Amino acid sequence: MIITGKIVDEIEIKAAGDVFHELFGTRPHEISTMAPDKIHGCDLHEGDWGKVGTIICWDYTHDGKKKVAKEVIEELDEENKTVKFRVFEGDLMEHFKTLSLQIHVKTHGINNLVTWTIEYEKLNKDVPDPISLMEFCIHVSKDIESHHHDKK
Repeated sequence: MIITGKIVDEIEIKAAGDVFHELFGTRPHEISTMAPDKIHGCDLHEGDWGKVGTIICWDYTHDGKKKVAKEVIEELDEENKTVKFRVFEGDLMEHFKTLSLQIHVKTHGINNLVTWTIEYEKLNKDVPDPISLMEFCIHVSKDIESHHHDKK
C-alpha cells in the first residue's frame, strides 16, 4: 500500500476570488466568523500575517472532534493566487509524517475556481487517505462563499 499521496479537489465559488485568496493568505484569523461550526480560531504564533515563514495555529472541529493544527506558510503567491501551508504539529501529525495544503484560486469574473491540494506521507499503511480532510476544506470553502454571497 502506498503511504504517500496527493488529493486534488475543486469547487466553483461565486464569491470574489481575490477575497478568498486574501483570506487564506493574509487574514485566516477571520475565517472563524464565516465557518464558526468548523473553524474556532486561527492564532498568530510567529511572524506576520501574510508573510512566508509565518506560523499559525488553527482550532477546528473535524470528524466531530475538536482538533488543533500548527502550520507554517510556505508559499504565498499573489500573482497566481496560491497559498501553501505545511502542517508540522497537532492532531494530524498523529497519522501523517508530512502534510501540506495548497489553495489556488483561478478568477473568472463572478465564477471563480478554488483548487485544494493535499500532499501527504502517512505514518503507516493503516492510516486512511485524508479524504475527510479534503471534504472539510471544501465545506469551509462553501461557508466562506455563503458568507460573502449573503453580504451582497
